[in-house]
Amino acid sequence: MAPQDRLDVLILGSGGREHALLKACLRSPRVAKVRVAPGNGGMALEAECLEVDAANPAAVLELVRRTGSTFVIVGPEVPLAAGVVDALESAGIPAYGPLAAGARLESSKAFSKDFMVRHRVPTAASATFNQLAPALAYVRAQPVPVVIKASGLAAGKGVVIATTLAEAEAALHDMMETKVFGPSGDEVVIEEFMQGEEASIMLMVCGEEYLMLPPSQDHKRVGEGDTGLNTGGMGAYAPTTVVTADVERRLREEIIVPTLRGLKADGIDYRGTLYVGIMVTATGPRVVEFNVRFGDPECQVLMPSLETDPVEIMEAIAHGRFRASSVKLRPGSTIIIVLAAGGYPGEIRKGDVITLPAELPVGVDIVHGGTKRLPDGRVVTSGGRVLGVVAHGATLQDAARRAYAVVPQVRFEGAHHRRDIGYRQLKRDGAL
Repeated sequence: MAPQDRLDVLILGSGGREHALLKACLRSPRVAKVRVAPGNGGMALEAECLEVDAANPAAVLELVRRTGSTFVIVGPEVPLAAGVVDALESAGIPAYGPLAAGARLESSKAFSKDFMVRHRVPTAASATFNQLAPALAYVRAQPVPVVIKASGLAAGKGVVIATTLAEAEAALHDMMETKVFGPSGDEVVIEEFMQGEEASIMLMVCGEEYLMLPPSQDHKRVGEGDTGLNTGGMGAYAPTTVVTADVERRLREEIIVPTLRGLKADGIDYRGTLYVGIMVTATGPRVVEFNVRFGDPECQVLMPSLETDPVEIMEAIAHGRFRASSVKLRPGSTIIIVLAAGGYPGEIRKGDVITLPAELPVGVDIVHGGTKRLPDGRVVTSGGRVLGVVAHGATLQDAARRAYAVVPQVRFEGAHHRRDIGYRQLKRDGAL
């Protein structure tokens, strides 16, 4: 491969997801150089980190032109919803991620629910409101638990599962009156509560062509046994066998194909990641939500599951020439254990120095999420989910053993983590 044929990549984002994408780029023979904007402390140890307002399409385009980047990977949802990919494509710069029209599947839950109803994609029954009084009247007529969602982007925090009417009413007042999520709560979606087990389905989509990555499962609650407050995710693993062969068949036939056909019918050229959060219910899989980017921390366990170069896949999708049949997956299981800052998910500690192991065993890696590199080279905590220990093994039990052996070697004041990541699957495997 001639040097001039290799890619000069810019990754937009600053979390663990983007660090996992950076590591994929560093391993890729397709990549000559990779930069990150804005990045984090761990990424700064491996690549050049640049400042940019990632939600400003003009600023991103100016940075791309200044650095000579030839391919852009957009990690988070906010730049996608802001139309960053639209601006790059208009300028002739290929990018991985959907256009703003497709990003509405995540940026507007009201749009997403309407889309699913129109295209007969199974999901929870719901109603959408932009005024408080009718929303309160509706919720008072619903059984509990009931789910209250801010329609707009709320950094993964705009969902309340209300177990009592008082909690539901308080959530509506918080979103629509107090504006705890700003304008994202101007419109709310009230949904029925679905019983079942959740799974995360990541698709790499090129029109109606798609690759379904191994089904994964996130752990949202801060405490063991899924107790305590909701978080951005305390760990994940893949694959999960809650998606049985029959569930996968129905998932493809009843959810994925109608969704991709629906996007095409609506004139949306969707190229990028489509995250389908599903609930495996007694009546089959149903959609909890759509996201338009890789999950975090799911991305960290899915990149190692690809034997085919992820950059080659993303580049082919950006150019509209992807064929899923060309992709090979790696056997085995992958797990991530998230180490969180003291106080998380409440008010967190920041600025604590992080000590990392000098060497890592084969098959184990560390990804940074909420970290910052100081001028003297030290790396300190700067966010809630600070680091993640990722391990791959022949089985989930093997991967978990490898990851948990390294976790005590990562030290910072106030660090805490869950000790039961993957427990549902380990029980299914007979390992617990």
